[in-house]
Amino acid sequence: MQQPLNRKKLDPDSSPHAAFGAHLRTVREEQGLTQDEVALRAGFSSSHMSAVETARKKPTLQLARRIDASLGTGDMFERRWRKMNNAGLLDGFPQFLGDEARAVEIRLYEVGVIPGLLQAPEYTEVSVQSAMKRGAITSAQVEERIALIAERQLTLTRKPLPQIFAVLDESCLRRPMGEPSVMKAQLDRLLEFSELPNTHLQIATFDMGERRPLTLPITLVTLPDRALVAYAESALRGHLERDNSFVAPFLSAYYQLQAEALSQADSVAMIRELRKGTP
Repeated sequence: MQQPLNRKKLDPDSSPHAAFGAHLRTVREEQGLTQDEVALRAGFSSSHMSAVETARKKPTLQLARRIDASLGTGDMFERRWRKMNNAGLLDGFPQFLGDEARAVEIRLYEVGVIPGLLQAPEYTEVSVQSAMKRGAITSAQVEERIALIAERQLTLTRKPLPQIFAVLDESCLRRPMGEPSVMKAQLDRLLEFSELPNTHLQIATFDMGERRPLTLPITLVTLPDRALVAYAESALRGHLERDNSFVAPFLSAYYQLQAEALSQADSVAMIRELRKGTP
């Protein structure tokens, strides 16, 4: 394939996006394809594909997947995209995302904040913007974090449907986030979640006291082969555990937590009552 005279020199070391673009060019040219041909196959404009290849635009997950399909590269570009966009996440979390995406059962317990799988878009926006203002993430990572949560929520409706059990500490409901309208939208989202055919929602009330078997947030997933995985976070790092001898006791504690928490009917009633108090 003859190279165009105005072919721009790429510097893959200048940024992760430049490395993505340079790799795209290499694979494309190895297959004897032009930018126009790949763009046509992927369903994007030639100008957009050129901008991604020269790092003038960031690739999206959708584009990475379409490139893989167009070039027959399996999930190579999707994996590069995930590696690029998982920068700044706690250790263990990127690996956990893969487990979550294929889990047949997900059990989560959260304290103080609505977990990502259950967040309303308004709640996510406030949370991510707050993290940026604190310096926890950069402005460039804001949209990436919002997109990541939206992508994770596809788990709620993917086929086959996973069973999702969520126990939320009462503080998740009573801790205000943003304007009252944000919490109104979030409470509505929880009610919608409770009505899905594959979900079960419970509230662990403050008065559980010493009967509470878990005090820190944790997520337990069951994989298709019935293997168990646990994921938990501290302020500084995430921890992914696959050893069943360590995970099994957490599963037993989770069952105890469900037994002590409000039933789903009573939990929904509590959320509806709180919902009445929002403007």
